[in-house]
Amino acid sequence: MNIIIIEDEFRAAKSLQNLISDLKPDSKILGVYDSIETSIEGLQEIKPDLIFMDIHLSDGLSFEIFKSVEITCPVVFCTAFDQYMLDAFKSKGVDYVLKPFSKEDIAEALRKVDELKKFFQKNDLPDLESIIQKMNQPAGKSNFLVFKNQKYTTIPTEDIAYFYIHNEITHLVTFGKEQFPLTQPLGQVAEQVSDKQFFRVNRQYLVNFKAIKEMEHYFQRKILVKLTIETPEKLLINKEKTHSFFTWLENR
Repeated sequence: MNIIIIEDEFRAAKSLQNLISDLKPDSKILGVYDSIETSIEGLQEIKPDLIFMDIHLSDGLSFEIFKSVEITCPVVFCTAFDQYMLDAFKSKGVDYVLKPFSKEDIAEALRKVDELKKFFQKNDLPDLESIIQKMNQPAGKSNFLVFKNQKYTTIPTEDIAYFYIHNEITHLVTFGKEQFPLTQPLGQVAEQVSDKQFFRVNRQYLVNFKAIKEMEHYFQRKILVKLTIETPEKLLINKEKTHSFFTWLENR
C-alpha cells in the first residue's frame, strides 16, 4: 500500500511514519508534506492508496487541498480538534483520529481501511477508491423548474441549500440566497432528491448535506442544526430523529 502523510508537525509526522512502518511493513511512504501548497504539488504527481492528513496546516485548513486536486483514495484525518468531523465526512474521510494518537488508534484506522477493501473485493463490487470517487455525485432529480417574475428557469439541485414550507407552500433556497416557490409538497420533493444528499430534519425543512455548517445540543435533548446560510427559523431535530440524522451523516 502506497501512503502519503500530510502533517506540519515534525514529531507527529515522524511518529506516523514509524507507526505505519511497524504496523504495515509492506507499505511504502511516498511522501510527507507540511502545507497545502506542497500537498497539492505532490498529489498532482503521486496517486497514493491512502492518505493520513492533518487538518490545521501551516498555510490553512487541509480541506482546501480537495478544491485543487482530485483525491480518489481513502483519507484518515488526524487532528487535535474535534469540530471538523462533519467536514471530514464530506471530504472522503474513512476515519477521524484525535491527537495525541496512539499505536492502537493508527492500527484501528489501518484495520478499517483494510476491511473496507476486503468487503468490496469479497462482494465483487467496484474498488473502494472508485466508490469514494463517486461519493459526492448524488443521484435523484438533477434540477427543479421554477417560475418567478413571469419567467421560467431551472435550478440545479446541487445549488439548492434547503427546501422549506412557508404559508403551506414549499420553497427552495439556493446557496446564493435566491428563493423560489414550488408547486410540489415537501414530501414529494423529498422523494425526488437523493436521500444521500438531503435530509428532512423536521416537518418544515429538507436540507442539503453541503449546507450544514455545524450542530449543537439544544434543550430537551434536541439538536440545533446551523447552515451556511440563514434560515427563517431555528432548525431543530427532536430526540426521536437524532439517531437517524447522525447515521445519515456517517453513511452518506
